Amino acid sequence: MLEQLQRMVQDRIRAYLREHDIPEPATWRFSKPPGEGTWGISFALFPVAAAEVRAKGLSIPVPQRAQALAEALRPVVEQIPGVRAEAVRGYLNIYLDPHHYGRQVVDAVLTQGEHYGRAPRRGERLMVEFSQPNTHKAFHVGHLRNVILGESICRILDAAGYDVVRANYLGDIGWHVIKWLWNYLKFHPGEEPPEEYKTRWVSDLYVEANRRLKEHPEYEPEVRALFQRWEARDPELVALWEKTRQWSIEGFEQIYRLLDVHFDRVYYESEMEEPGKALVEEKLIPMGIARDYRPEGPVVVPLDELLGLEKPTYRTYVVLRSDGTSLYATKDLPLAIKKFEEYPDLVRSIYVIDVRQSLYMKQIFKTLELMGYPWADRLYHLAYELVLLPANMVQEAEEVELEPDESIAASAAASEGDGGKAPLKAASSREGAVLLDKFFTEAHRRARAIVEEKNPSLPDEVKDQVAWQVALGAVKYTMLARENTRTVTFDWEKALDFKGNAAPTIQYAHVRCASLLRRAGGAIPESVTPTHELHPAEIQLISELAAFPQTVQRAAEEYKPLHITNAAFRLAQAFNDFYDRCPVLSAEDETTRAFRLRLVAATKQTLANALRLLGIEAPEVM
Repeated sequence: MLEQLQRMVQDRIRAYLREHDIPEPATWRFSKPPGEGTWGISFALFPVAAAEVRAKGLSIPVPQRAQALAEALRPVVEQIPGVRAEAVRGYLNIYLDPHHYGRQVVDAVLTQGEHYGRAPRRGERLMVEFSQPNTHKAFHVGHLRNVILGESICRILDAAGYDVVRANYLGDIGWHVIKWLWNYLKFHPGEEPPEEYKTRWVSDLYVEANRRLKEHPEYEPEVRALFQRWEARDPELVALWEKTRQWSIEGFEQIYRLLDVHFDRVYYESEMEEPGKALVEEKLIPMGIARDYRPEGPVVVPLDELLGLEKPTYRTYVVLRSDGTSLYATKDLPLAIKKFEEYPDLVRSIYVIDVRQSLYMKQIFKTLELMGYPWADRLYHLAYELVLLPANMVQEAEEVELEPDESIAASAAASEGDGGKAPLKAASSREGAVLLDKFFTEAHRRARAIVEEKNPSLPDEVKDQVAWQVALGAVKYTMLARENTRTVTFDWEKALDFKGNAAPTIQYAHVRCASLLRRAGGAIPESVTPTHELHPAEIQLISELAAFPQTVQRAAEEYKPLHITNAAFRLAQAFNDFYDRCPVLSAEDETTRAFRLRLVAATKQTLANALRLLGIEAPEVM
């Protein structure tokens, strides 16, 4: 709202300056005017006065001329409805009438409804690649930050006016798949996963395969023989791979439905293998970008040498093994190319990938730049850090081999009695990982207990629904309410806190709004200009509402859902303060009551809009 005022003021000042042949400022800097509990902007005329004095050779002192300009501009900007201006020591202080502005903000929220905070369409397309799980393996807590962050970024970018393509890249080939297929053929032929626990069943077989191979190294030749069949594309084995891969995909889709996540385009690692090998043989090596040391050594891309860099920057990476088999890089290069072939209008292709892969992503992007692709500067790595879990969350009996981008960490020695101060480190294949079914079951159990305590009269089915809303909200908010590149330490008590910076606090504020409106009869009064002196709590609440659209833009520009979590929490706090200090249903007169009811409805709507950008539901009861 204040941005709109700034544009209007700037247009009027610019018109005045042109009319009087006064140079415009090189930059327009507006600040907050003096005075507590006021809305408006302040503009310093000193740069304008100094430029005019120089250009016209005036002998008048700059401060004196700045004050004269401020006085001349005061009646000009006061032509804007609801505006009062002051010329003070070279500053033009512009104040909005609080009653006019309060009505304007509330009306904007209620008129735009679910669209409040959303910007007009830009006509620009972005792709966000996120989630990227491996088939035939666990989908565990370590994947959560990736998928939750990626989905929220997509929602925020969409709200900022971008056309967003949600992309997923499944790791459906590799040794982990061969080991799984071997274990299935040898010990579980013909079995099929239970419908409700497909991911868990598939993961169990992978864990079992690793355990068997560790305990019985004599099985290794069988696995290698199976790999040779795979390399020869044995039809029977390929058919089994396709069938079992689908089990994983269906299990992933169950998780995505639970998290309210969807994808517009799914890429498969298996589709990129042959194009990647061809890219190395037909382009990278002939162009001199890759060096072929086969059969004694691999094919490498010596980036620092190619760029003439003495200080290690991009280093050297392997793009094809000595035996001709592929690596991640072999497939990530053609994947980037395919994206721009399918969507040539992409203004940016964003990769949501673990911060530990930062060097690797720079290597891929720089290689594509050296290959001459004009869109290489539109590739962006959105890095995120680990999720740390206390030891009692980690199921040590379940060994899950983690890929480099599967971000989970666990305390090696934490216990309930150590205050959580034991050292934390990244989980390895020997330390285990928490699978999502048990993690979410625990989240729901804890949330259900809270709902039972707070509102025991709710029907059981409503309690379950609200418990899921609270549980999923608590998990998602915890993952998003931190800088992307800072570690998230997950704690149940903090995640489910109804008073701290947590999702339940914001959800409960939304419930309070809904309850007030229900008690008022449900109907929202018509637009009204308040006549009472606005309470400081009202002013703060209106300020938070007005700031929301700009916050959405900032979150989109910086790829930081953190800005939305902070805004939602501030709004919830402001509403709670308003709720405690400003009578609504028992207000002193009908105009005050009507305005405050509309303010409550606007708050409820904005809280719901903010939560939606985080992928969190806003309950009506709790």
